[in-house]
Amino acid sequence: MQVPLWLALAAVGYLGIKLIRPPWWLISVLLLGGYLLADSVLAPAINAAITK
Repeated sequence: MQVPLWLALAAVGYLGIKLIRPPWWLISVLLLGGYLLADSVLAPAINAAITK
């Protein structure tokens, strides 16, 4: 069974928010930080660390 990545991430995110109940400011900081890091100079270094 093949599930699109966006659907899997949405399901995991929804369950994480429902079960763990983090504050909304923490969710926004993580989303904004991830978005900004993905377009930064550090992106190749992060990619190399993840794909090792």
